[in-house]
Order: sequence, then structure tokens, then C-alpha cells
Amino acid sequence: MLGAIAGDMIGSVYEFENRRCKDFPLFTEATTFTDDTILSVAVADVLLHGGDYAKAFKKYYWRYPNPTGSYGARFHQWAAAPTVAPYNSWGNGSAMRVSPVGFSGTSLESVLTEAEKTAEVTHNHPEGIKGAQATAAAIFLARQGRGKDEIRVFVTERFGYDLQRTVDEIRPVYSFNESCQGTVPEALIAFLDATDFEDAIRNAVSLGGDSDTLTCITGGIAEAFYGGIPDHIRQPVLERLDAPLREIVEKFRDRYL
Repeated sequence: MLGAIAGDMIGSVYEFENRRCKDFPLFTEATTFTDDTILSVAVADVLLHGGDYAKAFKKYYWRYPNPTGSYGARFHQWAAAPTVAPYNSWGNGSAMRVSPVGFSGTSLESVLTEAEKTAEVTHNHPEGIKGAQATAAAIFLARQGRGKDEIRVFVTERFGYDLQRTVDEIRPVYSFNESCQGTVPEALIAFLDATDFEDAIRNAVSLGGDSDTLTCITGGIAEAFYGGIPDHIRQPVLERLDAPLREIVEKFRDRYL
């Protein structure tokens, strides 16, 4: 899942200062992890140690209450409240935190089932569940060595997303969108149009919009497809994680990669 975290960090400085091009610094002094990384690590923690996703999300929320690019308003209300009832969200938060499921799953059906579990504790709207499942499935298929055309066809047929567009076609008309249905297809296309991991991240940032979440989703899929991330990206990412987050990431990678 380090590719998803790398995408989150790289996109973090461009969420509110969009770059509609692929020429930008990958890392700056302001580059940091956001709630996308925090909740992805929470999912990894549950997969490693067991437990309940709702409780894990709340635990990590209180441990990291004010990250850069902070939690969505409805998640914030849910996490701070005593209730654990979901709030029927179709937001892209379900897709940005699901990458560990794609890396840990042993079959496509188990990945789809677990992705739904990670989503439904908050994002129990059909679009919220679909976004998480599509992202995790793409990661799993990429890990299995499936080609881009096969991934495109599966996601299109199973989830109904339009993946026939290109990054160059999307970029001029794309705007900030926090929904799964307005983020996951675009993040997938950023991966499908890429030549390598870094190019996938640059594609995603260049679309504008909710940059850290776009790049988080794209980064997880690209890592799985390209078999890792380059050292010039991996090392700055690991250096920007605090010790508790890095410990879970390293444990997860030791077990599943």
C-alpha cells in the first residue's frame, strides 16, 4: 500500500492549488500524509491484527485528529460521535483507504467482500461500496499480472465505470469532486494511461480536483501493476511517516509483499 501513501503525500500540496500539467515537483517542504494515509493504515492494522473497522477508524481519528487535508465533514462528525452507525456516504473516502485489501486478498471474491466491509461502516451507499470494490479489485488483478486491457474490461463490466476516456480528454473539463463515481474512474484512467509508477502519479495530479485522493487511488493500483515504487519516491515517503504509521506499513509489507 506504499504506492497509495506516496500518491496521498505527493497530491497533498496540490489539492487546493491544482496543477493542470505533469511538470511539478514530487516533493516539497509542505509534502505530508493526510487522512487518506491514516485511514489506509487503519485498514492495514485490522488486516494484520484483527478487529473492527469502525473502531479502528475512530481510534486512528483520535490519534491523528488534525492532519493536513483533514477528514471530510461527515466522517469527522461520525468519528467524533459515540455512534458507529454508517451515514450512507457515496464519497471517495471509501476508495482512498481500501488499498491494503487489494494487496492482502487471496482471491477476487474475498477482495470484493473485504472491500465492502471496509466501506460499509461509513460509506454504505451503493456508490461508496462500489468505489471501494473497484479500487481493491483493480489492485488485486494488477498483482495477479493481469494486463491493463483486462483490468479495464473487468472494472467496466462489473461496476459500470466509463474507462474509455483519456487523461488528456478529462483534464480540461474535470473539477473538484469528492464522490466515488467522480473520482475512482478518473484515478483508474490515470493509471491506465501511464507508462510507469511516476507517470501514473503525474497523470493523476494533472487532472486537478481532489488531488491527494485521486493520486492515492492511482498510486495503489500503479504499485501493484508495476511491482513496487522507485527508490527516489519510496525513501522520501517513508521519511515523512511518523514511527507508529511506518511500523504498521512495514509490518504489512513484510507479510503481504
